[in-house]
Amino acid sequence: MKRKIAVGVLGYGYWGPLLVRNFKSLPDCQLKVVCDVNTARLKHLGTLYPDVEVMSDPQQFINGCGLDAVVIATPVTHHYALAKASLLAGKHTFIEKPMASSSEQCEELIDIAERSGLVLMVDHTFLYSAPVRKIVEIIQAGDLGDIRYINSRRLNLGLFQTDINVAWDLAPHDISIILNMSLSFPHKRFATIQSSWIEPRKIREMTIVGTQRMIVYDDLETHEKIRIYDVRVERPPHYDTFAEFHYSYHYGDSYIPRFHQEEPLNVACRHFIDCIETNSQPVTGGRQGLEMIRILEAASTSLKMNGAPVTFGGSTRPAPAFAPAKTEEVLEVEAFAG
Repeated sequence: MKRKIAVGVLGYGYWGPLLVRNFKSLPDCQLKVVCDVNTARLKHLGTLYPDVEVMSDPQQFINGCGLDAVVIATPVTHHYALAKASLLAGKHTFIEKPMASSSEQCEELIDIAERSGLVLMVDHTFLYSAPVRKIVEIIQAGDLGDIRYINSRRLNLGLFQTDINVAWDLAPHDISIILNMSLSFPHKRFATIQSSWIEPRKIREMTIVGTQRMIVYDDLETHEKIRIYDVRVERPPHYDTFAEFHYSYHYGDSYIPRFHQEEPLNVACRHFIDCIETNSQPVTGGRQGLEMIRILEAASTSLKMNGAPVTFGGSTRPAPAFAPAKTEEVLEVEAFAG
């Protein structure tokens, strides 16, 4: 009989209960222990899962519980120190987004994991959602034509974070989705991401505009999260006089593609366990987490410079097998405080 992978969750605040519920449901996983400094939270957990051990000492949790894997769901400022301790203790490590507080911290965690042969995964949850996977499939099939731009809005009232700004809190979701589409930004493409903690309405919407079709992805919709619009603007191939010049507007039907819905976090948790069992790299591994942090750092730098663009090149991730070879990939980031 195959031994179950012993998992512990470190942090039982906002996101921790969701991770506990999902890892508890996996057949190849034994959720062994949960650690949090808040004893009242642990007492509540005990009423829900009496077979799960609870403790408040992170060091004892990492080193003294016989765990195979550690799941970190603490405030971002603690990610690096806890993940480093976990990896040095020989534990496969799953970190909530964002991966750490700096790219240097991310690079060190990646180095430890690779030298030790351990799985290091970052929870970019939306890359495991069925709607996003369907959008990527549609784009890679060429159904939208060439992508012109992406506009994303992730707005709500609260929850305010004291250790990170709103970009570090909300923008990682949209950045991870955009990067997963394998876009090369220099080729007349751009993406706009609007994040806010002070918007009266909750909005979770992304618009992807191509030369042939357009997609609107509304994550707040229960059943119709993706709608494809067969609309486009066509420029005439040639004209002799200004009077002959005019744009042609094509208005076709809109339709909703079908896909099977699953809880994205459950898919992510299963993927982590599968990667441990097969000794394989996660879709959202340490290098994808580092790439995210580099973009967020650039956004923070731009804010300090009153929105001046920050340019950097050289992607941290290997190019997909289907992608053309590129000597340099350049990304320009501009951030504005609203």
